Amino acid sequence: MATGTAASFPPPPPFYRLYSDYSTDPDSAPPPPPPVEGSYPLYGATYTTEAVLPSLEDQGVRQLYPKGPNIDFKKELMSLNRDLQLHILELADVLIERPSQYARRVEDISLILRNMHHLLNSLRPHQARATLIHILESQIQRRKQAVEDIKRRREEAQKLLKESIQILDSQ
Repeated sequence: MATGTAASFPPPPPFYRLYSDYSTDPDSAPPPPPPVEGSYPLYGATYTTEAVLPSLEDQGVRQLYPKGPNIDFKKELMSLNRDLQLHILELADVLIERPSQYARRVEDISLILRNMHHLLNSLRPHQARATLIHILESQIQRRKQAVEDIKRRREEAQKLLKESIQILDSQ
């Protein structure tokens, strides 16, 4: 079946020579390549490393809420939600009375949903920070509990040792 000259595994890639024994020289590995900055092509499309949410105008969508940095997200989302409910009721009415004219209502609903989606995506950085703060606070709490548990067990061990010493001394 297999001849004596055939290897059961392929040879290692040629860059393995760049690495020496880690136990003798931990810094023997070459440094990693620098991270890509700016834009880069991938599978025929150009991507960027900047984490910027494209505006609705860049996406070719009409913005239904006011522009600017001081947006009241709660108020705007509630307003868009009310508009969405109204448009869904209008769509139901149009489907009953004039079924051939439903396309415009569906486009309006799609526009409202895209605006809501964009507003929610604008909140993602804040959500990420809040989630990270919560995770760090819970880690701190768990570590404080672990320290308290260790202290309590140490005190119990010291108490047992003192009792054992007293018992041994009394005999």
